[in-house]
Amino acid sequence: MSRRRGREPRSFRIASTGFSRDVNRTAILRLVASAGPIARKGIAARLGLSSATVTGITKELIDQGLIREADTAPSSGGRPAVLLELVVEAATVFGAKVAPDHVVGVRTDLAAKVLERFEAPFDTTAPGAVAHLAALLDGWLDRTPDAPPLLGVGIGVAGVFDAASGQLDSPLLGWRDVPLAQVLGERLDAPVFVDNDVNTLAVWERLYGRGERFEHFLTVTIGRGVGLGIVAGGDIYRGFRGGAGEFGHVNVVEDGPLCTCGKRGCLEAVAADPALLAQAREAGLLHDGEGIERLLALAEAGEPRAVAIYDRAGAVLGRAVSGLVNVLAPERVLLSGEGTRAWTWLEPGFERGLRDHLFPAVSDVRVEVDPWDDAKWAVGAASLVLRATFNGPLDGEHNDLARARIGASDPAEVID
Repeated sequence: MSRRRGREPRSFRIASTGFSRDVNRTAILRLVASAGPIARKGIAARLGLSSATVTGITKELIDQGLIREADTAPSSGGRPAVLLELVVEAATVFGAKVAPDHVVGVRTDLAAKVLERFEAPFDTTAPGAVAHLAALLDGWLDRTPDAPPLLGVGIGVAGVFDAASGQLDSPLLGWRDVPLAQVLGERLDAPVFVDNDVNTLAVWERLYGRGERFEHFLTVTIGRGVGLGIVAGGDIYRGFRGGAGEFGHVNVVEDGPLCTCGKRGCLEAVAADPALLAQAREAGLLHDGEGIERLLALAEAGEPRAVAIYDRAGAVLGRAVSGLVNVLAPERVLLSGEGTRAWTWLEPGFERGLRDHLFPAVSDVRVEVDPWDDAKWAVGAASLVLRATFNGPLDGEHNDLARARIGASDPAEVID
């Protein structure tokens, strides 16, 4: 089934409204996806919902092609219960994470299971980089023209994305006021959803990962930068113009090292991987051309100066996270990112910096570290589309268009 029909597509952007409006619908879809086939009575019991609510929502989901009647359960008497299951093959979703030197993409089914993985080198500072990104994604999407309908494309990018204007500002990528959603929407025949990459990771955690059980948690990422996703009351908090979560640019050292944002003393300029490499070179530990792998190897070999660099960075990060916990009182702090590969050496300083500065009421907060998986960021971006498909209105129109593509004989005709 081709995506091409010669129609002029729109670009679409996420808005600041969230999960809470359709929490029952979301919960039913997640339960059917994880525990199905399951009867309506079982759904009501597991989720504490009335039979009428479950019947109404499941009818709507069946009509939209998201779930189906699978079989009947054995009965000891009376009418057998009809079992429901998610139609995971009804459509696919694409997600991509844009990094300074590469792009990772995934195609998933409706349960966020990865069906295909893509990766390519990419230079965000090259002339025409955004147009090149659009062409790269377009080529990936065209590799499987006979795949089920594509609901949409999610893009995760470091920086501040203003949903109202569609502009992206990313010092890490060297992009300023880039109309990313518009450029991609003009090239790709599908709804395009864009957000900060850490927010996309937090969306994935909330829908499918460790955050499913929590209404209040923080996703902190470390590596080339330091990022933050805030889930409060079960909803992503994006702040005014999408600016919430720029944790890496909190000042932690007066008149400290210069940051990519142009300020001095930012957390990112002290504790992110580029800062650690600069400290290692200054200490004479690294030669030209040697990078983070070499610093990791030195720490693993017990080189005291390498271990001390990680310990100091962990302590600064821990103190900064303690401030977040004191203010926001999350149930969990979820740590992720490529920087977690060095957690063995970051952890002692982090725990010291965190626990020494926590307010007593939140001193028992748990921190969970996730093993690094580069593709998870891309799955997080795909989750933007799944969120719009499975949950209620984000921006009203564009998530309805994503849902409408399920079962359409010509998905391209849904975009006008």
